[in-house]
Amino acid sequence: MDEQQIVTLHGERALIDRAGHLFAGARHEFLVAAADPGTWSNGVRTAFAAGLRPATGPGGLALRKLYTPQALPDARAERRLTRMAAGGAHIRICSAPLAQETIVLDRRIAILASAPGSGTRTYTVIRTPDVVAGLRSLIHAAWESSPDLGDHLRRQPAELDAEARRILRMLGAGHTDESAARQLGMSLRTYRRRVAELMAALGATSRFQAGLRARELEGRF
Repeated sequence: MDEQQIVTLHGERALIDRAGHLFAGARHEFLVAAADPGTWSNGVRTAFAAGLRPATGPGGLALRKLYTPQALPDARAERRLTRMAAGGAHIRICSAPLAQETIVLDRRIAILASAPGSGTRTYTVIRTPDVVAGLRSLIHAAWESSPDLGDHLRRQPAELDAEARRILRMLGAGHTDESAARQLGMSLRTYRRRVAELMAALGATSRFQAGLRARELEGRF
């Protein structure tokens, strides 16, 4: 690839063919901000894998990946990111949406991916120092305020069984304890005990908070 300050490439093949050596040439820091690990497809990842060896000691490549919770839709995705972290990548989960999915290489080069679903995806390769520094600063600020993968997962509620999910739906729908217990076929005392256990697991300090959390979790069950 030539030394133009800003170049837009159309499609992953063009990115691999014209910018692959940039990925393989990363020596100090490989910083990724993405909503989904799949943003950089299997083909792209395979093409650049040889150049992305995380540091095993001082002075090696720092492989930092900042994802949104969208990257963790299920247990399989959690295991995938956990394996990446075990392999040496530093992974953090950012609660705020990312303006644009970006890679920054050694603080010298930035690659911006266009939004998905708009035809052939484009990748803009930027070498302009001030622009690269600005993009890295934005990502780094989000990185500094985000928990690492392990902390994020520990903050999530444990796997919910079928009964817990039904109770959460009752809370989310605003049923009284008596009505919910009757519909679920359990005693009022048992229902209230289970609600208290779920509130503790969800970190909710009130029935109202638990109901809101139930609605947030609805997409997961």
